[in-house]
Amino acid sequence: MKPTFYLLILILICQQSFAQITVRNDAYIFGNDVVIYVEDDINLKEANTNLYLRNEAQIIQGAGNTGNSGLGRLSVYQEGTVNNYAYNYWSSPVGNVTTNTVGNSPFIPNQNIFDIVDLTNSNLAGYSTSSYNGTSSPLNIESYWLWKYNPGATYSDWDFVGQSGTVDAGYGFSMKGTIGSSAASGQLYDFRGKPNEGEINTAVVLGQETLIGNPYPSALDARAFIHDPNNVPLLDSGTLYFWEQDQTISSHILEAYRGGYGSFTITASGTVGSFVPPTFNAYNSDGTLNTTGTSSTSGKQVRRYIPIGQGFMVKGAATGSLLTSDSHRVFYRESGTNSEFYRTSVQNQTNHDDQVYEIQYDNNGLQILPSDYKRFRLNIDFNNLYTRQLLHNFHETATTNFDYGLESKVFSTLNTDANWVQNNEAYNIKADNFEVDLTIPLSLKLNNQQLIRFRIFDVQNFESAQPIYLHDILENVYINLKEQDFEVNLPAGEYNNRFEITFQKVNSLSNQEFTEASFIILQENNLNQLIIKNPNTIALKSVKLFDITGKQIFDKSDMETKTRVTFSTKNLSDGVYVTKIETKDGSTISKKVIIINK
Repeated sequence: MKPTFYLLILILICQQSFAQITVRNDAYIFGNDVVIYVEDDINLKEANTNLYLRNEAQIIQGAGNTGNSGLGRLSVYQEGTVNNYAYNYWSSPVGNVTTNTVGNSPFIPNQNIFDIVDLTNSNLAGYSTSSYNGTSSPLNIESYWLWKYNPGATYSDWDFVGQSGTVDAGYGFSMKGTIGSSAASGQLYDFRGKPNEGEINTAVVLGQETLIGNPYPSALDARAFIHDPNNVPLLDSGTLYFWEQDQTISSHILEAYRGGYGSFTITASGTVGSFVPPTFNAYNSDGTLNTTGTSSTSGKQVRRYIPIGQGFMVKGAATGSLLTSDSHRVFYRESGTNSEFYRTSVQNQTNHDDQVYEIQYDNNGLQILPSDYKRFRLNIDFNNLYTRQLLHNFHETATTNFDYGLESKVFSTLNTDANWVQNNEAYNIKADNFEVDLTIPLSLKLNNQQLIRFRIFDVQNFESAQPIYLHDILENVYINLKEQDFEVNLPAGEYNNRFEITFQKVNSLSNQEFTEASFIILQENNLNQLIIKNPNTIALKSVKLFDITGKQIFDKSDMETKTRVTFSTKNLSDGVYVTKIETKDGSTISKKVIIINK
């Protein structure tokens, strides 16, 4: 094919939609930094026909197609961002072309990953390595590190792929980098094969994880995927989990690994994304966690538009099939501000299609929120060794129950850790409707005595005079984290009812003296009753009962002002509970009670 001919085809593709693209007879199409819209199917008919996507060019296909076909290949580049000791999670945008079939084909590493020679020529990657280390020039991939996970619950559920195994469209796989590659100097791979398209299903199982990813030669809109009606009941906490590994450790021995999962979710409107970086776990020789803990310091981010080739973990909220479809695809350049191949550097180019939403970020890479949202991030440092970051969103639509798209569960907790608590589960991203009298329980567990530090940042859309307190309930100390950090040395143990975030101090009742003597709180186990004596007839807003984990058992509000109120505890399990009284003047008092039903 002569250059003038392929340029003419390129212009036509950019300016109008084709019902179908068919390329044959020793021909090729070269897409350079463009979006190719195809309403129907792509047929790269003969083995010597090629479609090249270069400089962030992408393909978008319409829905309801019969499937791509042909023996020719689409070629698209993607760059790995780790060294030879660390994993990237991948999802191939192409499948093999061994036979001319209609529809998506499995990805096979030694048929679909190529070593780049020049703009149009590549050779199949090699798999001849030494000491389990991949090399860059020529490209040799260490096949020992190619694995998939679909689905599983333990380390033994990883399935070996190697150089000749198969990975079905939509699923992900792990692959380590090459000697000399890193986040700053990545390894470039040429994925060549039949382009994936159409509806793609990936299995999830209740309580288990599956490694999946973006299966298309275009960006994937995380909002469209997370909020697809098919996926909402299946995707646990509406969260995508992205693997990151400590690249300062130069070892292939499992016990030396340090790694963890960052959490990402996004609202249905697509205007508010929530990402929390991982706190790293350590591993035992059998693959189980020893939960020692270190911190990610890479600054890597996950954003709305997931680039070509990116893999990630999901958890099953139920057993079924997640759906990715052409309706989730969008043309968004990886160099734009809302897309990264889970890497640290982002170029300045931010051109994008008019149909995508552009979230704005500050100089620290943190999203600038719409004015009707509030948020803060809480960093909790353990013995100056590592940090657990917790994010809290506020919006008028948030409820006391789970809010899909605004909250995320922790992928896995450490032996020494911190988290928000909701329905007896650990969260690292939580949401509430902001009220000045709101209290937010904070749970800590420590495996040994150590120094704990609380720090706050990314405070957005709060009134400048509005404090954000860490309340040490035991010591009745309020620290305004907007003004100073708080440090405390704590012995080993679990702290489920000692710390909370509040937005006002609760020390007095306007014109009345408010002390613990203002109320008598007692549990009468012979009568199976919780009794509140209120001799001063102070007006009550609510009486709440929590179990020792922080789970709310009941919330009684708008009660008559009486000197004595009772609540039945007959149906509660034996154990320690916390009663919290809140007055209409905004004061609170809490007391532990022991319930033993007789």
